[in-house]
Amino acid sequence: MLAIGFHMRKKNKSSDDFYLGGRRLNPLVTAMSAEASDMSSWLLMGLPGVAYLTGLAEASWTAIGLAIGTYLNWLFVARRIRRYTEVCGNSITLPDFFSNRYHAKNKALLTVAALIIVIFFIPYTASGFAACGKLFSSLFGGEYVVTMIIGAVIIVSYTTLGGFLAASTTDFVQSIVMTFALIFVLFFGVRTAGGVDAVIQNAKALPGYLSLNASYNVGTGATGSYDFLTIVSTLAWGLGYFGMPHILLRFMAIHEEHKLVLSRRVASVWVVISLGVATLIGVIGYGMTGAGKIALLASPSPETLVIKIAQLFGSYGFFFALVAGIVLAGILASTMSTADSQLLAAASSVSRNLLEEGFGVKLSDKKSILVARLTVVAISLIGILIALNPDSSVFRIVSFAWAGFGAAFGPVVLLALFWRRSNQWGALCGMLGGASMVFIWKFLLKPLGGVWGIYELLPAFLFAIIINVVVSLCTKAPEQAVLDEFDKVTAKA
Repeated sequence: MLAIGFHMRKKNKSSDDFYLGGRRLNPLVTAMSAEASDMSSWLLMGLPGVAYLTGLAEASWTAIGLAIGTYLNWLFVARRIRRYTEVCGNSITLPDFFSNRYHAKNKALLTVAALIIVIFFIPYTASGFAACGKLFSSLFGGEYVVTMIIGAVIIVSYTTLGGFLAASTTDFVQSIVMTFALIFVLFFGVRTAGGVDAVIQNAKALPGYLSLNASYNVGTGATGSYDFLTIVSTLAWGLGYFGMPHILLRFMAIHEEHKLVLSRRVASVWVVISLGVATLIGVIGYGMTGAGKIALLASPSPETLVIKIAQLFGSYGFFFALVAGIVLAGILASTMSTADSQLLAAASSVSRNLLEEGFGVKLSDKKSILVARLTVVAISLIGILIALNPDSSVFRIVSFAWAGFGAAFGPVVLLALFWRRSNQWGALCGMLGGASMVFIWKFLLKPLGGVWGIYELLPAFLFAIIINVVVSLCTKAPEQAVLDEFDKVTAKA
């Protein structure tokens, strides 16, 4: 990864290259880097851990929602945003696109969008650093804080060297490693647990463990129901895709728009398989516990399940020890592939959107790249501070940040791309409303339980759409030049 970053540094001749790779990604790199940067450490830690601890319900509905969201995002958003960002001022960041889309004469929309990216990406990045720390401390028995910082330094190094092209290329390589890791763990886990029948029978012994409308916590022995409202709110994970800056940037960066069709097919197939396998690994892991191969993992330690399985490989000989290395590298890859993309998106928001465009600081291309690299380092330091707690849940941190981006940006992106009447004031109010509702629902309403206990993304997303539409209709219609650009993009569809 460091070698790729060192090589790609030569291709960053301007800030546009550093932030968006000059729009020259090929379709395979576009597909796999988008999905690898999306999946993060929770694919090999968070999702199997949830399935292990509570059964199929939460993990399965989350996976189904993400699979649907992935496909719809590629189908409806990818081509339109690739075309639109080029038509309206060659936008190379998401805040750029929002501002240029509405010909905003002030910096409010751009500045708010950039600040939201920084606010939600910092904890998201911290979850990646935490996963690195958990991996190496579990593997080598080292101090969590030390191993977490080492992982963070590696990620920061190749990201600051190579920029967007380095992040995308390393994501592509990391997606391959992640795939091998999932396959190895799946087959080894079934074999070690005593076969498929043994895994199923072991899980059936727990009430609700294999049900999609019930749950069972193996750590506490508590049972619970998974009602219709909870299922709908869990499926709402898929809504987050429409507002993920690091994924949308991949759509914007592909070299030729028509090749997004191939990218969509590759990405969709990989996501369905990887999410399905990750969920099954959680159930298989409990089967291995029943077979006496793994000690019972209570919360929050289920997130180390794949690490525990990999550690068993070594006792089966040299070849399996090599396989264990690939599995552990897969966990690291899933962490790095997201953290680098998040760091880059946050850095572009600070250096380009806030400093250069928001505050009018004039920087040459060379100085702009330097500022972007320094911003990556600064954001990483804050992420490291947040990740100092070894008991923090990767799944829960990602869940909150995902809701933040989905509610703040998702409605704005969809309405900007598909609604001709939308304007900058609707976009601004919708963005602020969605982001604010995530905090309000998460920390004030959700603790009340009952109907308020649903995932905060769903109510915040719906609230943001309503605010966006109402404010757009109550304020002045977009000027003719804005409408002409919309019609130009629509005519090419």
